[in-house]
Parts: sequence; structure tokens; C-alpha cells
Amino acid sequence: MKMKSEDKSLTQCINQLRQSAVIAYPTEAVFGLGCDPDSEAAVMALLALKHRPVEKGLILIAADYQQLLPYIADEQLSAEQKERMFSRWPGPVTWVLPARATTPGWLTGKFSSLAVRVSDHPDVATLCHAFGKPLVSTSANLTGLPPCRHVAEVLAQFGDEFPVFCGETGGRQNPSEIRDVLTGELIRQG
Repeated sequence: MKMKSEDKSLTQCINQLRQSAVIAYPTEAVFGLGCDPDSEAAVMALLALKHRPVEKGLILIAADYQQLLPYIADEQLSAEQKERMFSRWPGPVTWVLPARATTPGWLTGKFSSLAVRVSDHPDVATLCHAFGKPLVSTSANLTGLPPCRHVAEVLAQFGDEFPVFCGETGGRQNPSEIRDVLTGELIRQG
């Protein structure tokens, strides 16, 4: 059974997401910063916090593959490519997939693809199920500072009022591996 503080932080975070705010939440290795991928205002606020150019594109993190379908061109993937992807999901592998033509540029940046992950972290699944869709996911840290691994570190970097889904990271030391689903090519070592 979840602790009351976790239930309260979940409710607060969902409310913040619905108001186009940025939140922090635990992932497999570090805390992530996330927001509603369909809200340009929310994504721009997240990018401003990170001092990250929109051209770089972002990662979406989801509870299941179905949540990603509005953003990715699933029909462009072969059975073999899907098998390769699903063999590593849910888990700490991010795949770069062809994006739908309707996927906003604030997510894809200068690319025609989108980086996506179906996480095996229970707090990510809880958050995405409660919100009803995937979240933008980037490491929770200010430029030049190390990624946050605990709630206290998030609050120290972003302030005591920053909305945080209270939980523990998955204990991984490295960020997620990133691979191209079409070629299998390793883009970032995990």
C-alpha cells in the first residue's frame, strides 16, 4: 500500500500537469523533469528550465506502448523492428522511432523522429496511467549540476515549492540507452 505522502504528491503532480506545469518524478536512474507533451507552453517552460534548445528534441516516457501511438508512425515499423523494440521494453532503453507528421515540433526538434521509452519503473507507470498519456522526460538538473537522484536534491536545485512525485529512483547508475529502431544502431550507451 502506498504511503499517504506518495498519494498526495501524485494528486498534486497530476493537477500541475493538467495546468501545463513542469514536475519532477523518479525514473530508473535519476529524477526526471516532465510535462504534458501536448502543451507547447509546458514544454517551453521545461526547455527554459534546462536551458535546452528546442532543436535537440525530447524523449517521451510512457506506461505502455499504446500511450505512444498518437506520436509515433507505428505503421512504418516492420515486425522485426517491433520485435527488437518490444524485447527491451518495458525497461531502460529509449528507442528513436519515426514520428507522426502531426507530432509537434516542440517534441521532435529538428528531427522527423521521436525518442520514446516504455519504463519499467512503477512510479513512472503510476504517473502516466493517472495522467492518461506519456510525459516529456529529461533529467532533473539545472545546467552544470549533476542529475538529481533524491527528492531532497530536486528541492535543493528547483526550490521547496517545485512539484515532485515522491518516490525512489530505480537504482541504475547510467541514463537510459538510446537506439535507433530502424537500424538497431546505438546512439547513447546506457
